[in-house]
Amino acid sequence: MTTFDAKYSLLAPGPVNLHPEVRKALALPMIHHRTPEFDKILKKVLAGIKTIFQTTQDVFLLTSTGSGGMEALLVNVLSPGDKVIAINSGKFGERWAEMAKAYGAEVIMIDVPWGKAVDLRIVEGTLKNHPDARAVLCQACETSTAVAHPIEALGKIISAYPETLFLVDAITALGAYPLPMDAWNIDGLVAGSQKAFMLPTGMTFVSLSSKAWKFAEKATTPRFYFDLRKERKANQAGETFYSSNVAIIRALDVVLDMIQKQGLEELFKSIHRKAEFTRVFGQKLGMMLYADSPSDSVTALVVPQKMDGQKIRLHLEETHNITIMGGQDQAKGKIIRIGHMGYIPDEDMVRLIECLGHTLRHFDPGFLSLDHISILTDEAKLWLEQNP
Repeated sequence: MTTFDAKYSLLAPGPVNLHPEVRKALALPMIHHRTPEFDKILKKVLAGIKTIFQTTQDVFLLTSTGSGGMEALLVNVLSPGDKVIAINSGKFGERWAEMAKAYGAEVIMIDVPWGKAVDLRIVEGTLKNHPDARAVLCQACETSTAVAHPIEALGKIISAYPETLFLVDAITALGAYPLPMDAWNIDGLVAGSQKAFMLPTGMTFVSLSSKAWKFAEKATTPRFYFDLRKERKANQAGETFYSSNVAIIRALDVVLDMIQKQGLEELFKSIHRKAEFTRVFGQKLGMMLYADSPSDSVTALVVPQKMDGQKIRLHLEETHNITIMGGQDQAKGKIIRIGHMGYIPDEDMVRLIECLGHTLRHFDPGFLSLDHISILTDEAKLWLEQNP
């Protein structure tokens, strides 16, 4: 039982709170994935999800976590021995580089200090030194640091190299803020169901550009489950190649309908509003932003000196029934991470600030007074009213 409110809030950077309509869809009786009823749903979803990717290319629905989607992009366009330039600015940039190495790629690392966005000049210089690189890997949002990389600018640079693909991990970005695949020259894009799509973990969505498909047809890296050639052929016949994830695809249909009614730009605005709120009041609580180019999908806050971010998030969960995330690796204990995707009513945002204030006070009673927390809570309510 919590001190203030027994309601549970999941405010992590993924998985996220499910919309009530999504929960209803997930509770429906199961149907078979090879039936006319499901075929109609699949056809509609395959067409509708293109609007989120903002692409004319096919988007594939794979039953896997997002990491599987990252792997799918690699194995479909690379051959063993290919050069790959990997932008490594956190745990997930590191993971993608390790995947590429596992499949025999020669990886050239661009190591970026945690909390920083990649320097475009370094990318330009690396490409000039390695014009034969098959791909550049980058996170749209590096989830471990809450940094948003300059994807549009990177796409312009990389598109000048006809033999080099731009692969983007947008698992903690797609659907949260603008990331138009075609307009920004992205050749491979991956998303995850448990983020801005407001679904449970269990599906990844990937797409390849026409430029990438030229390499996919002749790539020699072994691929079986993640062979997008087989999936494309099955989709053209109105099916998925393997058993469909009926429950999540049916719920995705609901989400896509909601986004269509709301409008993609309005969705982006609503998530930006939550991000701005968290950045403003996180700093009012005495914490600094960790990312120098903060993402709208997740905010990382530097915890006060002599406090432990892991203990803060644990206390917030055990005492106030709110789940956020701490830091990873070199940022462990130094930051907390708060997600802005999924179903987050305004009252949950206010409650987060109030309970986070009490949590900081728990670890240092002199850090914040009760009056200060009360004033900030009222300010938070007013800010949301004034910024609808």
